Amino acid sequence: MPQTKNPPLTDELYAYVLEHNPPLDPVQRELVEVTHSRFPDAAGLQTAEEHGPLLAFLVRLTGARRIVEVGTFTGFSTLSMAQALPEGGTLIACDVSEEWTAIGREAWTKAGVADRIDLRIAPALDTLRALPDDDPWIDMSFLDADKGNYTAYWEELVRRTRPGGLIVVDNTLFHGQVTDPSAGGGAAAIRAFNDLVSADARVEAVLLTVADGLTLARRLAD
Repeated sequence: MPQTKNPPLTDELYAYVLEHNPPLDPVQRELVEVTHSRFPDAAGLQTAEEHGPLLAFLVRLTGARRIVEVGTFTGFSTLSMAQALPEGGTLIACDVSEEWTAIGREAWTKAGVADRIDLRIAPALDTLRALPDDDPWIDMSFLDADKGNYTAYWEELVRRTRPGGLIVVDNTLFHGQVTDPSAGGGAAAIRAFNDLVSADARVEAVLLTVADGLTLARRLAD
């Protein structure tokens, strides 16, 4: 029987983790606080705080210049990735809410990265399907949106991702409910998605116990 080596994540241990990660800069910190104050009932949609430094690290590690984000909310993950982009890099951000993303726009401008972000307000599947697909070009993508469409988003992203490109997917443990066969809705959608990813011969993927589950998938050559 597999045994976890993960220690219980107490508040004290989580604080310790954050203290030993790169700190959020003032604009990132303000964005997190504004999100919680302006949208307290929806603040749980914000990417985990430790994801900001991690996403920036992955952008730099992969040398990504062309990023696609599916699910922007108030733009914390967007900001973190855009700040790590090299000169000339671009990030296409997909969301449906003008209200939520307006908070992000303010932060992006304050941070001086608004010119790197192409925000597209429309159903994300429509945006993705309108992107060029004749030659794989995406260096990195981050998927953190409505769980029922994860499989459809995945297909649009994988086919456009260059060999060696990275796809990062959030919430792939879905609050621990993925192991409960009686759990429907988002949990069932994520179970199906995880099975799809693990069987997809176009990628090599790992599912990590980071926050609510984080999957990293590297596109293989055809």
